Amino acid sequence: MNTLLIIELILLGIGSGFLAGLLGIGGGMVLVPFLTYLISAQGVDSELAVKMAIATSMAVIIFTSVSSVRAHHKRGAVRWDIVRKLAPGIVLGSMLGSIGVFSVLKGAYLAIFFGIFVAFSATQMFLGKKPPPTRQMPGTGGQLLAGGFIGFLSGLVGAGGGFISVPFMTWCNVAIHTAVATSAALGFPIAVANVAGYIVSGMAVTDLPPASFGYIYLPALALIAAASVCTAPLGARAAHSLPVSRLKRVFAIMLYALAIYMFMKGINA
Repeated sequence: MNTLLIIELILLGIGSGFLAGLLGIGGGMVLVPFLTYLISAQGVDSELAVKMAIATSMAVIIFTSVSSVRAHHKRGAVRWDIVRKLAPGIVLGSMLGSIGVFSVLKGAYLAIFFGIFVAFSATQMFLGKKPPPTRQMPGTGGQLLAGGFIGFLSGLVGAGGGFISVPFMTWCNVAIHTAVATSAALGFPIAVANVAGYIVSGMAVTDLPPASFGYIYLPALALIAAASVCTAPLGARAAHSLPVSRLKRVFAIMLYALAIYMFMKGINA
């Protein structure tokens, strides 16, 4: 691995870790497009690079979620009652997405799918619509289904689920800072379940580059995770002092650019 690539991966980890703590998104929406580019530049086929980027991004979220949720928990911002009700569905949905659908879909389709949902998430962030004041979180059954949907989509696109769980919780009148903190906590079961699936489904692939474990590219995982765990707590602290609603709109503009990149990557592949 050359020096330039090492520096790029560390910088990517610094940025994604901060955003994971700040916005509760797990960093996957930022990591996947950049990792797709960096892995492709190493001579890996574009379709395989997309799958490896998604899997590696999800593995990073295991570390960033733990780091950021500790900072949020110290401030009492995590709704653990919501975590307990969403987590079972998240694990089941994640396994279905990562082992089942992910392994059979072509990388080009995954790239297009990723682009569409990142654009959707960006629109939700940008508009910042407020729900009716009477709307609340659904009951146990409703949260189980919602968790399954969040986990399934996360397994397909390699994101920590915050791009759906944060808008979902705020739609149910959970305060934005609480939704971000709770989303960070949900990132851990999402990541663990999906990473297990990516490893199992990637074992049968024969043309993976060296230092791969299933679909996970270990050198990128090590460097990005080491950098991101340092900046995730900083993002979490900033989330409680900065105007996050305004930041989300700025971030949404960046997400539109990344969505276009992934969509074009899929079309070209």
